[in-house]
Order: sequence, then C-alpha cells, then structure tokens
Amino acid sequence: MIEVHTIKGGIHPPEEKALSNPGHVIDCPMPPKLILPLNQHIGAAAEPIVAVGQYVLGGECLATATGLVSANVHAPTSGVIASIDDHPVPHASGLSNCCIELIPDGEDKWLALNGTDDFRQATPADLVTAIRCAGISGMGGAGFPTAVKLMASDRTPIDTLIINGTECEPYITADDTLMQVNPAGIIEGAEILAFIVGAERILFAVEDNKPEAAAALTQAVVDTASSVAREVVTFPTKYPSGGEKQLIEILTGQQVPSGKLPADLGIVCQNTGTAVAVRDAVVAGRPLTHRIVTLTGRALNKPANYRVPLGTPIEFLLSIAGYQAEQSSRLVHGGPMMGFAIDDPRIPVVKTTNCVLAPTEQEFPSAPSAQACIRCGHCAEACPASLLPQQLYWYARARDQEQLERHNLFDCIECGACAWVCPSHIPLVQYYRAAKGFIQDSREEKIRSERSQARFEARQARVEREAQAREAKRAARKAAAQAKTTQDTEEDPIQAAVARAKARKSEQEVTE
Repeated sequence: MIEVHTIKGGIHPPEEKALSNPGHVIDCPMPPKLILPLNQHIGAAAEPIVAVGQYVLGGECLATATGLVSANVHAPTSGVIASIDDHPVPHASGLSNCCIELIPDGEDKWLALNGTDDFRQATPADLVTAIRCAGISGMGGAGFPTAVKLMASDRTPIDTLIINGTECEPYITADDTLMQVNPAGIIEGAEILAFIVGAERILFAVEDNKPEAAAALTQAVVDTASSVAREVVTFPTKYPSGGEKQLIEILTGQQVPSGKLPADLGIVCQNTGTAVAVRDAVVAGRPLTHRIVTLTGRALNKPANYRVPLGTPIEFLLSIAGYQAEQSSRLVHGGPMMGFAIDDPRIPVVKTTNCVLAPTEQEFPSAPSAQACIRCGHCAEACPASLLPQQLYWYARARDQEQLERHNLFDCIECGACAWVCPSHIPLVQYYRAAKGFIQDSREEKIRSERSQARFEARQARVEREAQAREAKRAARKAAAQAKTTQDTEEDPIQAAVARAKARKSEQEVTE
C-alpha cells in the first residue's frame, strides 16, 4: 500500500451528499429539444458540419474540432437540426454562445458503432485518435480535451495514472454513483488510458466518505487481471483534495511546481467519468453524448442522480426532479463551492455539468454584505495551494498584473476555501477570476500587438525590398540607355560615310 500524505489548508464544509441517494441512477427522459453548444470544453469552439433542416442519427458528428485544443460535438439521439444560433450557455459570465438545436424524433436511431475488440492490438496513436473523434473532454469540471492531455506522454515518460474519484465538493455524488454502478467500466477505461500513456501503475483515488464506491472499485480490480500494478487508495475527507495538484501530493508526496504540469512529474490524472467515456469510445465506438448529473438541493422533491443526454435544458431537468421555485434561493451550475449561479434555466447540460443545485434559503442564506478585510490570515491558512489570498485580493483590486503574476495567481484553483473562512464575507474568488480575465486579455492584446508589429515590420521590409528592386531596375535601364547612346554615337552612319569618303580620296591621291 502506498503512503498517504496530507495537504496544506483545506476545509470541512457540510457534505449533504446523502440527499441525492448516491449509488442509484435514473435515466432522464428525452427532452423535446436538445441545445448543444459548440464549445463544451477548454479551447477553440467546434465548427458545425450540419445544416438547418438536416436529419441526423444518434452518434453522428454535428461539429468538428478546430485546431489541437478543441473537441467534436455529437448528436445524443436522432432528429432534425432546428437552428444553429446563439443561445444561453453554462458560463459564469451568463453570456450566450453558438449552439446547435436538435429536435428529437423519438425513434432514437443511431449510426452503426464500431469499437475495438482488443485495444492492446491497436497503437496508442490509434486509440488517441478514437478518443479525439469521440469528442471526449475532462468530465470532472475543467473540460480539457482528453486526447491532448494524453499526448503529454509523447514528450515525457509517464509512470503513474491517477483516476480521480475524490469528488470532494459538497452535494455532488455523480462520480460516487458512477463508481458504484459501473466499476468495471472505470477499470477498463483506466487500463486503456494506462496503455496509451505507458503507465506502470494505476491509482484509484477515493475519499473515505465513499466506502461503497471504494469497495466496488476494489472488487472490480480483484475480478480483472492486468499487467499494470493497481491500487484503490482511500484517504481522509477534506475539501479540496480532489484538485489535481492536491491529489498528486496526497498520493505521491510530490508537489507540482508552479507553471509545470503533472506530466512533468511522470503523472497523468483523469476523472472516473472520463475513464468510462474512454472505454465506451474505444471498446464500443460510442461518442460522448450522455453523462450522470446530480440534481440536488432541498428545493427539489426528487433529488437524485440522472443519466442525462447532453444538451438537455436544465429547466427540463428541474421539472422532472420536482423543482419548487418558491422555495429556492437560487440555482447553481456545479457545486456550492466552485459552481456559479444560473440566471437562465434554459441553459443546457454540457460535458462538464456534474451537478445542478437548487437549495433553499435555509441551505444557502443570502450572502451578507462584504466588510473590510481585517487581515486575520484565515484565508492563507485555508488555501490548499499555499498562496497568499489576502495579497492577491489587494493586487486584484489594484489591477496590479505584475504583482499578481509574481504571487502565482494562476496557481489558484478557485476552490473557494478562502472565501468560505473569510469573516468579512469578501467574495475573494470573484476578484481572482476577474483578475485572471484581465490578465488573459492583456496577454492576448500583447500577442495581437506583437503580431501586428511583426506584420508591420514585414510589410516595411517588403516595401523596402520592392523599392530597392525598382531602383536597381531604373539604374539598369539608365546604364543600358547610356551604353546604347555611346554605341550609337560610335556607329553614326554620317560619320562613317565621311570617313569612307576620306579614305577613298586618300587612295586616289596615292594612285595618281
């Protein structure tokens, strides 16, 4: 057994996980329409390859990835494309984005799916291609395209694959449920991932508040043979132990340096849902079109875990879960710590939607007004990334980009632990998100400026070269004209005739 380590900081908020009855899944009925955003992942939005009015089958690709960091979008069922237009999407900004609207026909016809009987007979590159074509992105919340993450093994040898079943955020039980109902799929998906990256061991990470999930995974490991060392590791419950860097420290004792990636330590982390999606893509040839979503909160009559087609409007989910709007204080996409408020319930479920939370006012009282910082230091004690939240707060308010970057703002995982313990009720994470936004905008503006400068300099160089070329041509023409004038002067016919006449006269005089 491996030694379990502790992480700095962290908190223990009320879990409230039993509310959604983990370990049981309800199949969500097909909604009357599906809204499929073109960007359900980190990176560039996909590009539509279908037209309005077109009939499509389940599993058919509707939009293809653009560039390396992007992901395909597929139809969760058969039906007709009703529109390709802007629509509200799950994002903290509350803005709209381009989406494909699909009207299901109720027949659920699918493309013929072709999987791989034995993934070990394929090459890692072929498996990565299958994962990319299936449109899989991280399902733990970040949404980074899985194929790109797996390509890290091309640059750095990978020793350890970590399957993250921690699910440390309160209320959410989607991964807990998946580990209980489909442990074999997680194991097989992990084997495929380990084969791709060349990992020598697989660690299945589960907090000790999920004993049924840990037992199910352990039994699945016992029931299957493998050439790779495997272990189910449980450790004390603490938020946010599910953060990638925090989990690596818990399991290995190693800290991922600022600005580095887990792959630099020979480690790759994947979520349990991602592992199952990989298994479905490789073995069954099935793209990512459904996921388990936790619907919870005491404003719901039927909180539970639902298997949901991607693109399902959240207002439809709320209706089948018995949503009591008059009892709800707000709607949250994600968990209470890292989620964001939903302004428009028409937004759809996407690949990163693990929870929809409908709490009452008693569960989530309205936030009191923020007070002045009293410099108590509780935020620094709670920060799992060993940052200085108070300093980052002041620099964010001052928009001091240099100091924010010097204090490693981008190491902040936005877990909300600092805001949770703040006695002044300062919304610290909102300041950090805003600061990251304007720094990113500044970086992009700098890149655009540098590209513009490079284009200007290239144009100036081209103009100068063309001017030099024209000057050279003029000089050549002038020289040619001067040479011709000299030649013409030397070969003047009149002068030549006079010279011949003089020569003949001279000859006659000599003869006489």
